[in-house]
Amino acid sequence: MQIYMVGGAVRDALLGLAVKDRDWVVVGATPEALIAQGYVPVGKDFPVFLHPKTHEEYALARTERKTGPGYHGFAVHAAPDVTLEEDLARRDLTINAIALPAAAAQSSDAIHAIHANHPDLVDPFHGRADLQARVFRHVTASFREDPVRILRVARLAARFADFSVAPDTLALMREMVAQGEVDHLVAERVWQELAKGLMEGTPSRMFAVLRGCGALARLIPEVDRLWGVPQRADYHPEIDTGVHLMLVLDMSARLHAPLPVRLACLTHDLGKGTTPPELLPRHIGHEERSARLLKTLCQRLRVPTECRELADVVAREHGNIHRSQDLNAAAVVRLLERCDAFRKPQRFADIVLACACDARGRLGAAENSYPQGQRLLAALAAAQAVATPAIAEQAMANGLSGVKIGELIHQARVEAVTHPLATFD
Repeated sequence: MQIYMVGGAVRDALLGLAVKDRDWVVVGATPEALIAQGYVPVGKDFPVFLHPKTHEEYALARTERKTGPGYHGFAVHAAPDVTLEEDLARRDLTINAIALPAAAAQSSDAIHAIHANHPDLVDPFHGRADLQARVFRHVTASFREDPVRILRVARLAARFADFSVAPDTLALMREMVAQGEVDHLVAERVWQELAKGLMEGTPSRMFAVLRGCGALARLIPEVDRLWGVPQRADYHPEIDTGVHLMLVLDMSARLHAPLPVRLACLTHDLGKGTTPPELLPRHIGHEERSARLLKTLCQRLRVPTECRELADVVAREHGNIHRSQDLNAAAVVRLLERCDAFRKPQRFADIVLACACDARGRLGAAENSYPQGQRLLAALAAAQAVATPAIAEQAMANGLSGVKIGELIHQARVEAVTHPLATFD
């Protein structure tokens, strides 16, 4: 039995990056042999085991053969006669098809970095050369058998922004899209990869790759149609709506925004893709159109509720938040109420962050401040200090209830935010 560290762990170590999760492949063993040594089986579709002490995943060397459409349409052959090279050949990219024997991988130096000339590296598909050249290249033509790999390449592009996709790999990805392969992807898997890519350092690269192979138009047409749609140059010097969208996304990464904020950045302007041509470059009413398109997108991809709800508020209200410096105290309180800021103040802070990304995601605006956000958060803090239970108690003692109590609380909040707002004017 031989054990090797494989995949992303070897890739990252070769790049000098911290290795967070290590994956292992076992050659020349059976499930029974691993179980006898204390390994715990966890794989349903594939023969995967957890190490009895480290709890890291160990998979038996295997080959795969596609048997039908979709991610689960694979026949897996895992047996002692499967070689390491055969196991590496089924992997997606050459940079992920490099292995290092366990004895070498478990040394303290190898955990942090592996020299490209390490004598024990197994690299039958020249992954080290592609790492040096900063290229994503498929291992074999079997890449086409799993359309999830298109999403993985795009996600890796968001992580390693200086890598490019090899021309033959991009051509293969385009063929897969043209043949309808991505149409078989399950919604949960698309969202999973999309969410991971949004959280990388340069999320715009993911969308560049998906657009380049045609997959974005099939998976998220609401986003794809934004390229080529003009906006007013006085507000958007970059003009193109798709270009603006990518600037906003990368700003969200720069500001270390959480996933719900990044999704909101991606979807806040969807309605601009459906603006009637005769109205361009203006986009009157795009906020409500964005919210409707967002609802359809989230239902299709089964987006988690937390992400969907925040994105909906940003789609509807980002224009009002941008213009909030011109709003008086009463209008500000109404805006806070529409955003449900009093019940969910932390979510409102995330809404403001998404709007700041939108404002700064424009040519020449990356270093700008966002005073609208500071003003609104100050107003929220002042309004939260209002003793609403006491107001309600006093109102009920005077025989008031329901709507009347709400009006009193609203008015008290308006009075409370008047002074803080004046300090920003």
